[in-house]
Amino acid sequence: MRIGIFDSGIGGVNVLSCLLNKYPNNEYLFYGDTKNLPYGNKSKEELMTLACQAIDFLLTKNVDIIIIACGTISSTCFKDLKKKYSIPIYDIISPTLKYIKENNLDNIGVIGTNKTIESNIFYLENKKVLMKATPSFVPIIENGEIDIKKDDILKELAIFKKYDYLVLGCTHYPSIKKIIDDNMSIKTIDMGKCLCNELEISNNSKKSIELYFTMISVNLIINVDKIIIDEHQIYAI
Repeated sequence: MRIGIFDSGIGGVNVLSCLLNKYPNNEYLFYGDTKNLPYGNKSKEELMTLACQAIDFLLTKNVDIIIIACGTISSTCFKDLKKKYSIPIYDIISPTLKYIKENNLDNIGVIGTNKTIESNIFYLENKKVLMKATPSFVPIIENGEIDIKKDDILKELAIFKKYDYLVLGCTHYPSIKKIIDDNMSIKTIDMGKCLCNELEISNNSKKSIELYFTMISVNLIINVDKIIIDEHQIYAI
């Protein structure tokens, strides 16, 4: 199966890594719109345009399905994209909400981009949920400054110290999971893993990994190589 995945940047590569762990034998084609990141401060109209550009590009690669590996696009444009395109499209937030409900989780913190938090998509009736926008995390992760900015990250997250669960509501955020695990007594919820547990796809075709980015930097290549240990090719578009 040819699987198309897109995000604003390195966050979607975390989702790709989850997919590779569960379904290694597929052809993966990833689109990262690094030229236009971050997405969290853009209007819905801008996000819809950028999402359509990503999907249209992946369709030229003859993909069988599309995965929106972006919390911001998933929270603002998913329904509109489903209506616009006939190809099967999967978002990253719906499986996460399903996981929370099926496991009856409560006392939940959520971090995400401005747009994701503003959408209120993680509001859960009769559950204690605290949502906080943490837009500074995306550039920190993209620029490879996680260790340097560790104290700043933990200061932002201090508000969640009495919560039991923390939803990593942006696919960039699994990159700071180790800092959270090492310094906070809170269980993180990875949206990529929730998606993989919900998704049912074939796993019997040839394996290949192609990553396309609208802008490439040294930091980007270093970050990708840390996340994807399988053989892969990176292209500028």
